[in-house]
Amino acid sequence: MAVEVIRDRYTGRVGEVTLGATKDQGGTRIHTVTVGGDSTLPFLQFEGEVPHRPVIALEITDVAPEWSEPLRAELGEVWGDPAAWAKKCVECGADLVSLTLIGADPERQNRSPEDCARTVRDVLSAVGVPLIVRGCGNDEKDNQVLPAVAEAAAGENVALGTAKQDNYKTLTAACMVHKHSIIAQSPIDINICKQLNILISEMNLPLSRILIDPTTASLGFGIEYCFSIMERIRLGALQGDKMLSFPVICNLGYEAWRQKEASAPASEFPGWGEQPARGVLWEAMTAAAVLEAGAHILILRHPAALRLVRRRLDALMVPNPM
Repeated sequence: MAVEVIRDRYTGRVGEVTLGATKDQGGTRIHTVTVGGDSTLPFLQFEGEVPHRPVIALEITDVAPEWSEPLRAELGEVWGDPAAWAKKCVECGADLVSLTLIGADPERQNRSPEDCARTVRDVLSAVGVPLIVRGCGNDEKDNQVLPAVAEAAAGENVALGTAKQDNYKTLTAACMVHKHSIIAQSPIDINICKQLNILISEMNLPLSRILIDPTTASLGFGIEYCFSIMERIRLGALQGDKMLSFPVICNLGYEAWRQKEASAPASEFPGWGEQPARGVLWEAMTAAAVLEAGAHILILRHPAALRLVRRRLDALMVPNPM
């Protein structure tokens, strides 16, 4: 007996955003990356289109970070050399490189805008994949650094972040002048998310250059609420809400590795198993959850986690037979 499969149909879809620019487009990237375009809930290809598979970035920093031992063992040889670190990320299979300018923080090295811009140019020269650049998180300093970075990377269509509800104008203007994409961050709040997108669009930045960062929680630390917010963002897009119809970027590595379950040594919690495998699995499982919530760009830290997530993504992208 034949079974009729009930399919939901939607009137809207997620917008597409392209990162990077090739030589013909005025940049130096060897290829571009396009995300978004979905006309269905995540991976339900029997109901709609998933034209572009989600992509994975690996994170690097401009100065040597204070990350946990499994990351140091894997990546420590290139810490402090962003160009070499970026090359290693590409060798490990990253679709993009995400550079965080932690050295600009006034409570760290307080690096100048000129120094940060030089680092960005070095990374762009070292690799040909599209680039994500995030500031140090200090709003006042980021307003000095990110415009200089935008100018240094002019023509490359970098994803720059992060823009917040109380601190978006300077970065939005820099993205408009130098033709970059913007990362709009909201604190796990769909109303603030939508309002920030409205504010940015009212400055006339094209909608095709806006990414949503809804702020990602880690496995075991609020990921359920994060999942529900991302679900509501996707449903809003599918129901035709233009101010929610943007691809989602999630900074997972930062969230996963700062939890004690990932970073605490086995000597402190012997029942939890060895730390290297535990940390990688914590990051990979966090990524698997937000993929199914609707993430389009994942920022990870450990290459082994990238390989696990890639395998999961390969399986999810197999067309549904229904």
